[in-house]
Amino acid sequence: MKKIYYFLVHTNLLIAFAAVAQCALTYYVLNFPVNSPILWIEGATTLLLYNLSLYLSLPQDPSKSPYHRTRWIGKNMWLFWTFSSVSFLITIWALFHVHFLTLVFLGFIGVISLAYAVPLLKIKGKWISMRQVPGLKVFYIALVWSLSSVGLPVVELFANGADINWYAANYLGLVKIVFLVLCTLPFDIRDYEQDSLYNLKTVPILLGKERAINLSYGIGIFHLILIALSPNSLNVKIGLLLTTMLILIMLRFIIYSKEKHYHHVYLLDLSLIIQWLLVLLFIKL
Repeated sequence: MKKIYYFLVHTNLLIAFAAVAQCALTYYVLNFPVNSPILWIEGATTLLLYNLSLYLSLPQDPSKSPYHRTRWIGKNMWLFWTFSSVSFLITIWALFHVHFLTLVFLGFIGVISLAYAVPLLKIKGKWISMRQVPGLKVFYIALVWSLSSVGLPVVELFANGADINWYAANYLGLVKIVFLVLCTLPFDIRDYEQDSLYNLKTVPILLGKERAINLSYGIGIFHLILIALSPNSLNVKIGLLLTTMLILIMLRFIIYSKEKHYHHVYLLDLSLIIQWLLVLLFIKL
């Protein structure tokens, strides 16, 4: 199980599966049947974007990196290119099975997603990516994820004439942003030293590690309150509440424990899949 977990983390397959799960969750919460091409697009494009970001950040000689994941990727670049190529082909196929309005929305998401990793913004004569804007990184990622995992299914549903509960859809988008900030902030806390070397002004660097940790607990509690006040059914609420409580427990006893491990934080990516499974379980009960 440990080897499988590491393989999924190193290849970005875990985050791709998490994106698919979050996209499917939107359909369950809003009471619509799942649209398979949308899920294929979500998983394939997520893998492509994360692989692109990873590729751009690789050192010249990955074998000399102090990070096990970077060294592993350097030794297995054939897998990197294989999964990227397959994802590209899946994306092309799936694009022929969605509405034109969805394609336009995808283009919008694509531009803001690329802006995270690729220097498209010019400030004081220097080209930078959005991840380099002080304090923005974690909130930017959460916004992109909300647009793709909630906005994408909703746009496709709207384009095909579905009767959407817009209050529930927008509320879900807001809750998703808060949830993704909760799941993303611990990565920046883990990478505190590395981001300092790269001169990235992340939230933990701006606030300090301890304040950032306390902030993550506060975000978790705020997310619980948002779920309790949501217009969702009781079964959906139970699944969402249990996931957030599980994350807070993981933060306290695993991720923020004294015996830290570089790969522990990827359990938060796994929690995105667990959330979908729990909601599905309680819906079926």
